[in-house]
Amino acid sequence: MSVTEQPTPPPGHGPGDDGDAAAAQLRDRISADSLTTRRDYLRIVATVSGGLAIGGVGVAAGILHRHGDSEHLPEAKKVTDVLAPGQSVAFRFPGGEDGALAVRLADGSLVGYSAVCTHLACAVLWREDRGPDGELYCPCHEGAFDARTGEVTAGPPPRPLSRIFLTERADGSVWAVATARSGETARDALCRQFGDSRPGAAQRLGCPGTARATESRRT
Repeated sequence: MSVTEQPTPPPGHGPGDDGDAAAAQLRDRISADSLTTRRDYLRIVATVSGGLAIGGVGVAAGILHRHGDSEHLPEAKKVTDVLAPGQSVAFRFPGGEDGALAVRLADGSLVGYSAVCTHLACAVLWREDRGPDGELYCPCHEGAFDARTGEVTAGPPPRPLSRIFLTERADGSVWAVATARSGETARDALCRQFGDSRPGAAQRLGCPGTARATESRRT
């Protein structure tokens, strides 16, 4: 679920102001930690020990693991039985250690993203109270992403969040079915992962090479 930020008290509210702000910050970090796996911690520790600058360059250059790197369509995974507007749920996809978030926006739109910040791999949260669509927020270095598109809106992240493609079935359950690399279009992502395993779907999308492949199979 989203973590609600407490409203900022007016100036001169009292001596507890600093404590309230510190408590809110600690709450964010605890929530972020709940989405961070042991591998993520090891990655962060290695980055610090090797120098933050070097780690940042490594992430920006694509050296570290990113969501959506697989060339094959992942196995579909059930995310939740139901997801109401204004709610989010954390899950793992496509692998067992790949943190992800599914969010139902206020207008009913269903969106999914990697929960790994593109800056230094800290965990990303959804903050419902930040704007009409909420905001995807990394408390480690104040990174922020647009909840509708995954694009960077503030802070140091160099790239958008990787996308998770979600589908809702007739019973209301939400499933994760595919991924997209950071900045990759939906069509390019699906064409890459369909490959030879889903030629009919690839042809309907107009994926490059599918017409020639279909013709060669006919002959």
